[in-house]
Amino acid sequence: MYLIFENFVPLWNRFNHLIIPAIIILTSFIIGLMLHRLIYRQIKNASVCSNYSELCIGSLKGIVVFWSLIAGIYLAVNISDMPPRLLTIMGKAMLTIFLLSATVVCARLASGVINLNAKKAEGVFESTSILVNIVEFTVYAVGGMVILQSLNISITPILTALGVGGLAMALALQDTLANLVAGIHILLAKRIAPGDYVRLSSGEEGHITDINWRDTTLKALTNHIIIVPNSQISSAIVTNFALPDKEIVIVVPIMVSYENDLSHVERVSIEVATSVVNEMPGGVPDFTPVVRFSSFEDSNINFNIILRGKEFISTGPIRHELIKRLYARFNKEGITISRPIRIVRNEFKSQSND
Repeated sequence: MYLIFENFVPLWNRFNHLIIPAIIILTSFIIGLMLHRLIYRQIKNASVCSNYSELCIGSLKGIVVFWSLIAGIYLAVNISDMPPRLLTIMGKAMLTIFLLSATVVCARLASGVINLNAKKAEGVFESTSILVNIVEFTVYAVGGMVILQSLNISITPILTALGVGGLAMALALQDTLANLVAGIHILLAKRIAPGDYVRLSSGEEGHITDINWRDTTLKALTNHIIIVPNSQISSAIVTNFALPDKEIVIVVPIMVSYENDLSHVERVSIEVATSVVNEMPGGVPDFTPVVRFSSFEDSNINFNIILRGKEFISTGPIRHELIKRLYARFNKEGITISRPIRIVRNEFKSQSND
């Protein structure tokens, strides 16, 4: 009996050293789930965080359970029979994992705050990848230095090496850095932003879809993507059809012959233009169309019909519909549209007759 008890005790001790750490890890996992639900409920109901509740929940998704599990593993390792050297390595590994996960949470929160504020407030930076990338890079860089410092690794030589290497990279990457600085300047100036319709002096035009660290992306009306380096955007003459507001004046030139009554032409043109801006989705019904006669030509009188559209892309459909309706109404009212007249003389034939 004594021999059986003597053999049982070592087996029980070994079993005890395995089962207790397992229980601790399982318990920490369950506590993590409970904390996750509690924090989720508190954030969801908190009036202070009402505007940022989804951001907070998304940033902390799965992290609370992960942190609780790390704490359980760390406690289980410390009560085990591991050698002191291995315990030290495991402790540093757990600390590194915790700091890395905390850095990920901070990066999520920082980029999320930029996107959220850009959507809810006018005058704040638009949600662009260049700002998100810069903020995330800064957070990860700071987090990396904190991790190195916690591992007793001096960051002074690293910063010195980065300074010298940064100078060499700056010389080698002048174009890339020029585009980066130009992109930041574009955002700071706040003269163009994603969603604006712009036209460059070089001819490219389209809606701005993104401004990243190297280039600006335009989406043309043909549904094609145009990629322009930020340095060219910064130095080009840019027409922004969204500033100071998106409404645009549409001028449609028309020619009528001298036989027409100009008062009748003006009245009919205003009626047709008014029906177009009232019925077309892109028209501005509050604006009364205007007719302005501009010049006498050899065989016609020129005038312009002036309307307003809600945005630049409304120009094409409104112009199309106006010309179509105006042509039909002019024919109905007996208004003659001037046609260019060209007289071609055969000089060779005239000379041969002589």
